[in-house]
Amino acid sequence: MLERKSKHLPKFVRYSKEEVEQLIVKLAKEGKTQSEIGLILRDTYGIPSVKLYGLKIGEVLERHGLQSPIPEDLYNLLKQAVRMHNHLQRHKKDRYGRHRFQLVEDKIRALVKYYKRVGKLPKDWEYDIERAKLIVK
Repeated sequence: MLERKSKHLPKFVRYSKEEVEQLIVKLAKEGKTQSEIGLILRDTYGIPSVKLYGLKIGEVLERHGLQSPIPEDLYNLLKQAVRMHNHLQRHKKDRYGRHRFQLVEDKIRALVKYYKRVGKLPKDWEYDIERAKLIVK
């Protein structure tokens, strides 16, 4: 039979909810992304998951006004698309690369559509490779 995961804090965790929230804010002010904050909390501070405290990193950042204007997953896809576009400018006959670039752009459009629907992006926000270059730089 499978064991259920416990929702209680492990005994080795010595930080309170307020201290974890302060750590999240401190790391965000240092320029860390949400995923980097989670990794640092796990690896450096021994906090297995902020969800055990009833927190979410994104919600804490939003409460303190530190949320980035573009969600992290969309930003990473934009960076990838810019890199691929630059590669395709130099290597015009790379058909496999062109196909992969089209797949990444499709993922970007799907994410933009979702984030517009849930209100994380403005309704008039549109994907364009030139705009992505400006955002990434």
